[in-house]
Amino acid sequence: MWTTSGRRREQRRKLGLLLLVIVGCLVVRRYLPLKLDGCGSLGAPRFNWSNMVPIQRWNRHLGLQAKDSEFLLEGSRFRIFGGSIHYFRVPREYWKDRLLKLKACGLNTLTTYIPWNLHEPERGKFNFSGNLDVEAFVQMAADIGLWVILRPGPYICSEWDLGGLPSWLLQDSSMELRTTYVGFIKAVDLYFNQLIPRVVPLQYTQGGPIIAVQVENEYGSYDKDPNYMPYIKMALLKRGIVELLMTSDNKDGLSGGYVEGVLATINLKNVDSIIFNYLQSFQDNKPTMVTEFWTGWFDTWGGPHHIVDADDVMVSVSSIIQMGASLNLYMFHGGTNFGFMNGAQHFTDYQADVTSYDYDAILTEAGDYTPKFFKLREYFSTLIDNPLPQLPALKPKASYHAVRPSHYISLWDALEHMDKPIESEKPVNMENLSVNQGNGQSYGYILYETSIYEGGTLFSKDHIRDRAQVFVNKIYIGYIDYLVEGLTIPRGQGHRKLSILVENCGRVNYGLMLNKQRKGLIGDIYLNDSPLRNFKIYSLEMKADFFQRLSSTWSPVPEEATGPAFFRGTLHVGFIVLDTFLKLEGWVKGVVFINGQNLGRFWSIGPQETLYLPGPWLHPGENEIIVFEEQKSGMIIQSMDTPYLGRSHYVD
Repeated sequence: MWTTSGRRREQRRKLGLLLLVIVGCLVVRRYLPLKLDGCGSLGAPRFNWSNMVPIQRWNRHLGLQAKDSEFLLEGSRFRIFGGSIHYFRVPREYWKDRLLKLKACGLNTLTTYIPWNLHEPERGKFNFSGNLDVEAFVQMAADIGLWVILRPGPYICSEWDLGGLPSWLLQDSSMELRTTYVGFIKAVDLYFNQLIPRVVPLQYTQGGPIIAVQVENEYGSYDKDPNYMPYIKMALLKRGIVELLMTSDNKDGLSGGYVEGVLATINLKNVDSIIFNYLQSFQDNKPTMVTEFWTGWFDTWGGPHHIVDADDVMVSVSSIIQMGASLNLYMFHGGTNFGFMNGAQHFTDYQADVTSYDYDAILTEAGDYTPKFFKLREYFSTLIDNPLPQLPALKPKASYHAVRPSHYISLWDALEHMDKPIESEKPVNMENLSVNQGNGQSYGYILYETSIYEGGTLFSKDHIRDRAQVFVNKIYIGYIDYLVEGLTIPRGQGHRKLSILVENCGRVNYGLMLNKQRKGLIGDIYLNDSPLRNFKIYSLEMKADFFQRLSSTWSPVPEEATGPAFFRGTLHVGFIVLDTFLKLEGWVKGVVFINGQNLGRFWSIGPQETLYLPGPWLHPGENEIIVFEEQKSGMIIQSMDTPYLGRSHYVD
């Protein structure tokens, strides 16, 4: 039997425990500004967003707000757990699969860029259909239960050609990209007139999933015009954007990218409290968000394959959450730089990005789960009260029979079936060629031919961009690029044809070199000390209509087939059509086309060793494969059900 004093001691003990719990919750609330449904074990935050998903939110008055160090959505505390997926890097048939996997990981928000250069490939000619139907992508995210942060640019970086800016802008010799230069701003306005009205109805306050819109992208790393960012901000507002506006920059770019009245957010790889304190110095009493937490990294041709350890990712993610910040995983799913759309880096040296944008992300390039995915899902399941969705099944892969090309046509023979060459006394760069209704050539190769009468040194003086193969009377002499500026041309007698095949390997997508991304021959090229003159110029953008012209010109493959040449073969597929990977062992450098779709570039220097071939681009029966090989045919194209040598198509 308890005494009176014993009961009092027990009451004081219980009261003390209650006060301790209350204080603990208050401390957690101070450092973790979110909706708490209980403190959870050891003070861990708990989230319940069962009533905070797009399809269940009917009465909408207050969208996402950045208030008092926390986000509020319709007045309730909200934390953004986001992941980046770019619709233009994923076949439309797989959009839903990738978005369901994002949701199943425990994330509540999708972020995506919008690439101007795909949506307006020629000035005034817009495309928002098929794989570029951004409205359908955003609506699909809403149907799945995801909020959306839209990043419309006009510049997006994203390791994408020219950071998403259309190459025809560079026809203007005075162009100043990402400034209030009238030629640039006029083009942005016309583009936004087409784009923004399409996404305005998808905003939160109009019943859609878009809760925030980013103003440009990482402008602090460029920072050439103090009037530019305020202009882009107003360009969004006056066209009907009413949701929360935000910027994103790395630490060094925060000061240059900040815009009054716009929430600043940070991009980073390593978590450091100093960075968060620096961010808060620009905007006191605002929520902290990591818009790009880099879950991996991109690769460049000839460089190493980059891998970020799953445990390191988990340490950083948990640190960000415990610091009270929202975050977005860049990338959740990278996808592929199909076609000629990869970007490049040019700081000390020029380096072109590979075709794959696997990024060592949370999902592989083909959408498969990784250890990072399972660790993140387990972690988020401890934070979210409502159960996570079941895991979508993986897309099976196939290993089809190897393909041996049966037909062949050399580049020199193919020229007969191309448009009449442009004749010019001086070289003309790719963007200023009179093709594509006056919009110039955007991607691919360009061939310059002229006559020479002597040997000597062919010297570019930095006027060849990015890589040129040189031929005399169709005989390969060597190549010139940023590192090899001069090439010896052997002596010969009389008139000889000099051919220079220049490849646009990808325009720089980040840094201060954007205005110097005109491709082909830029100005004069010299043989000894004399500039070459009187050129015939062939545009080799390799669009679908080009291959249609070659349909009746193929010959059997010779025993020793060298490039530059086109090789055609057939991939036989049964009734069940699945994803696969192509390995071009023994081939050197070029591009692969399947049923008219440009899969992207390959290059024996690696690190990428196979090309991802999505099942939706195949059909039962015979599928046409065309390989443009610059140098030497490997004769066999292997089809594999797994990426070569492990994750992400790479040798590590």
